[in-house]
Amino acid sequence: MVFLEMQIPWWVKLSAKLALARLPLDYAAWRQLPIFKHGFMAEPEYAFTVFKRHFEAVELPPDFVSLELGPGDSLFSALVSYSLGGSSSYLVDTGAYAIQEVEPYRIMAQFLRDQDLTVPDWEEDINLKTILATTAAQYLTDGIHSLRKIPSESINFIWSNAVLEHIRRQDFADFFQELRRVIKPNGVCSHEVDLRDHLGGGLNNLRFSSNWWEQDWVANSGFYTNRIRYSKMLQVFAHSGFRVVDHKILSTWDQQPIVREKMAPEFRDFSDEDLKVSVFSVVLEPI
Repeated sequence: MVFLEMQIPWWVKLSAKLALARLPLDYAAWRQLPIFKHGFMAEPEYAFTVFKRHFEAVELPPDFVSLELGPGDSLFSALVSYSLGGSSSYLVDTGAYAIQEVEPYRIMAQFLRDQDLTVPDWEEDINLKTILATTAAQYLTDGIHSLRKIPSESINFIWSNAVLEHIRRQDFADFFQELRRVIKPNGVCSHEVDLRDHLGGGLNNLRFSSNWWEQDWVANSGFYTNRIRYSKMLQVFAHSGFRVVDHKILSTWDQQPIVREKMAPEFRDFSDEDLKVSVFSVVLEPI
């Protein structure tokens, strides 16, 4: 399915998303189309593996409190956090995208039991609210406004996977100021960031000026990334009061996937090395 999606020319995907996003359908309907799907966090093994990768990149105290940014199609990480000793968790997104049906969460719970981990044993008559309550989790769906509802210095562990690149450019610095506010003085963050466009895995998003790209009707069409490059993201982290403890470039292009002359002028001054970074991970601590 993903392979077929990648074969669609970037300009066709952009045009299709711009057109389809104007239709009066909710995300539950769009989720059936690969070009609108919010990742693979509704798959138990994938969700578990992603959480464990970030969890094992840091050191946490017992009964840690976690904050996931952008849970996407499921709230499975609430169960994973609970099963690994978390006392409570927050899951913050920009909308209520997570599946509401109970059966996938039962399947996830059984997957965790098969890993010799402990999860609640629910009665037959449960709903998503019950699942969240029994794992001491809160699902907040108003983006940066939700972050502002979280108490200061209350979080041990903040993590995200292919999410930071989707935060609106105009909100990015304020978003990290909020993360700095809610994290405990000895807290830690783990993020994996995908700098590829969401139009085919290249850098075709750099063709467009910010005057067009940052308009709300464009940004809400299902392909938006903030286009903040690697070096600039590291600068924002530092300016927000975080120290980079570790960072790894996980993937690069051998050659830039788009020639500099076809980029919008605002991106042409970045170095070749900066533009070739496609995926990176970073561990942050508050200063």
